[in-house]
Amino acid sequence: MKIKYNSPVILTFVFLCSIILFLNQTLFHNLIQYWFSAPGKDGFSSSNPRNWVDLVTHVLGHASWNHLTGNLLVILIAGPMLEDIYGSAQLTLMMFITAFVTGGINALFFSTGLLGASGIVFMMILLASFTNFRKGEIPLTFIFVLVFYIGNEVASSFRNDGVAHFVHIIGGFCGSIFGFFRKTPASAA
Repeated sequence: MKIKYNSPVILTFVFLCSIILFLNQTLFHNLIQYWFSAPGKDGFSSSNPRNWVDLVTHVLGHASWNHLTGNLLVILIAGPMLEDIYGSAQLTLMMFITAFVTGGINALFFSTGLLGASGIVFMMILLASFTNFRKGEIPLTFIFVLVFYIGNEVASSFRNDGVAHFVHIIGGFCGSIFGFFRKTPASAA
């Protein structure tokens, strides 16, 4: 038996996040702060090209190994299945859109910076509930995931705990939209 690089988008994402955090903690101590965190509304400048890049690259930066592993565990569980169903190109596009939307909303409405892949995590959680979606049906799994995960995030958003709960909600919303409108082998039937 041999080890296979079975999910190129997911594995590359995992390696990039891990390398960036390792470099930030060993050689370049402000790497994440300067290059992998999206500014809030007070720090965003539409005339600064780097701010536009940061709206996407924030998903690669994490505050700690606990923060990183918390996000990557779900990505490693759901991601390969989603990459298999939707294909590498579509999954990459969904991850990019989710990163841009969450970064953009943060820059428009919130004063704090943003980093981490939790928007992508919640996008994948909701998207995974559509794996057996058929046209004209709403999967009950989707409803339960929506109620439990997003409901918890809405309730948690009233706490001042340093977690960007809105990113979880927006990521879940992106996953829901992708699930309803993306063609997969199951929905093409």
